[in-house]
Amino acid sequence: MGCFFRLLQLLSTCVAFSLVVSVSTLQVAAGNWSIFVWCFCFIVTFIILIVELCGLQSRLHLSWDGFLITSASCATFLCLSGSIVFATTCIQLLPHSPFGDHAIVVTAFSSLASLAYATEVVWTCAQSRESSCSVLTLPGLLHRLEIFVACVIFAFISSPHLYVHQPALEWCVAVYSICFLLSAVTLLLNWYNWDDRLPVPVPFVHLGLTLLSALLYASAVVLWPLYQFNGALGGQPQRSSDVSCLTSYMCNWDQRLAVAVLTAVNLLIYVVDLVDLARRFFYQLLRLCTRPPDSLLLSVEASSPASVVL
Repeated sequence: MGCFFRLLQLLSTCVAFSLVVSVSTLQVAAGNWSIFVWCFCFIVTFIILIVELCGLQSRLHLSWDGFLITSASCATFLCLSGSIVFATTCIQLLPHSPFGDHAIVVTAFSSLASLAYATEVVWTCAQSRESSCSVLTLPGLLHRLEIFVACVIFAFISSPHLYVHQPALEWCVAVYSICFLLSAVTLLLNWYNWDDRLPVPVPFVHLGLTLLSALLYASAVVLWPLYQFNGALGGQPQRSSDVSCLTSYMCNWDQRLAVAVLTAVNLLIYVVDLVDLARRFFYQLLRLCTRPPDSLLLSVEASSPASVVL
């Protein structure tokens, strides 16, 4: 069944990419983000297929089911963002372009790839021997929503002229990139068993990374709209002041507004994630403090080196 999912994912992403590359008009409409999404998902899925066919997953020091769940869930959001961005951009091309049917087929296959990845997540969670599937829990869902919103933001800021003229806007782009990398670090911590390799417990690391991301997004949620829509700082307060809006369905001003809204949405997700992590951390600490002294002594003796059977 896993091989069937891989082949369907490879076929969907390959068809979407091939149709876009073969038509120059669609290639311009797709932009760098959608093409990158389909290529990246195709390459990662192909590598996973080769690893499984060669039986190499047992040699990797990680939870293979956890890796499959994480990669498939991220690919789901990536292909979904690629479908949304491509379909939104091609709305202005469908009534006037002879390649409208190609655009519909590309959107359909990209959506099919997203559905195939999502189905793989559910199937792998059902077949996994692990006690729980993190992607179906509230923290796992929030974490992947953070990644998904960041991917959509990257799609809208793929044009450098939206931010290169202001250091504050470049800082916002750096914030989006840093927080995306911090999310990737969190995924790596979930793949590997790092409890015995880090000087602090993994929940503390998750809490610290989420707090840092929330603070960084709080700065971006202020600076991005301030320097994009404030005329005194070189921004464009009204859509009519952007000349690109006269000839384009989604102009630069719309992209700036979309990034501002998505930044606020992702900050809200980070805050909810932070509150949930703090709540669970507080309950664990409270449970530890309210344990009887005898149970604490037994737990210390059980964790001592002398109790380990060699």
